[in-house]
Amino acid sequence: MDSNYKNGTKAVWAGEGDIETKGAVTTPIVNSVAFAYDDPEEWYDVSKGNKPGYIYSRNTNPTVAALEEKIRALEEAEAATSFATGMAGISNTLFTFLTAGKKVVSIKDSYGGTSKLFLDFFPKYNVNVELYDTTDHEALETAIAKGCDVVYLETPTNPTLKIIDIERLSKAAKAVGAVVLVDNTFATPINQNPLQLGADIVIHSATKYLCGHSDAMGGLIAGKKELVQKVFQFREINGASLQADPAYMIARGMKTLELRIERQNASALKIAEFLKANDKVSDVFYPGLETHKGHDIAKKQMRGFGGMMSFVLNGGWNSVQKFLPALKLVHRAASLGSVSTLAGPPRTTSHVELTEAQRKQLGIPEGLIRYSVGIENVDDLLNDLDEALKLV
Repeated sequence: MDSNYKNGTKAVWAGEGDIETKGAVTTPIVNSVAFAYDDPEEWYDVSKGNKPGYIYSRNTNPTVAALEEKIRALEEAEAATSFATGMAGISNTLFTFLTAGKKVVSIKDSYGGTSKLFLDFFPKYNVNVELYDTTDHEALETAIAKGCDVVYLETPTNPTLKIIDIERLSKAAKAVGAVVLVDNTFATPINQNPLQLGADIVIHSATKYLCGHSDAMGGLIAGKKELVQKVFQFREINGASLQADPAYMIARGMKTLELRIERQNASALKIAEFLKANDKVSDVFYPGLETHKGHDIAKKQMRGFGGMMSFVLNGGWNSVQKFLPALKLVHRAASLGSVSTLAGPPRTTSHVELTEAQRKQLGIPEGLIRYSVGIENVDDLLNDLDEALKLV
């Protein structure tokens, strides 16, 4: 697809029409497990990657390939591949580049599942994990300069929306030959393109904003062809493959990605400003606020500030128990990025795998609410929040 097209156009057209469908205007769901060949030589060439085609859907599939092309175009990457879930994308990518004796430098504020990998899983495989305060760029640069194999970043972070300077830390990583991985789930390619800032691979939980309707799970990565191919080879044997049905649903959701994100960007800023002024709220984490510590970096590397925010209620967990049930226009559920607003505390959503002590160590108070703004009318959302806050 022409790289000069804007994101809204890429989201609709990229990958579409790559399958012979006799005029179908939507990429079909191809549920075939295997693909047959009359010519053994052609079969061999396709299986070895010398010729385009499909062999077995654990490896590649036409519907899935169309989705992969969509994220490749949106992230302006050389290649892309997919996974059954977002965590499969994160874990498969990390395990591809981290083996015994290697070192990863990362942040303390990554998503709970990612934190679990760093805190509990990789040490068992003799991988050296070093985690630093998320916004301490100097400490991160110093650690990277001492040598490492992978630098793993997430920005904005989940759930406290901290901002990391991707370009700055990518330069530090390049100086020592480290691979830079960036989780771009919260920002989406509409608001941020880490590859253009120096990252090597960008990771998405496609379950969230890309799908946008809370009805399909998947993970996607995009980046340098050589590196993506290594992850693909690990994934095809590991078996965490995305199937055709969810791939179709994610691709369908992505066609409205720009429209949804633009609406959520605008609504989230209004809601964050409202919450900041409410005396029942002790803190608001949203990079669009000028008072946010990462606002200047966010302005530099993001085109919009996203539909995710979090805020802390006075009174801690007791206030959360009063506030959440009083909300009418939310799903109290462990997900985000949907057309409908979702809300919940990290202890039951993003960081449920961690103990209260571990959450406290990461700077996540028990009174924190993670709030994923949907596409509802913003005035209705503001009224809903206002009524619920009166009960706190």
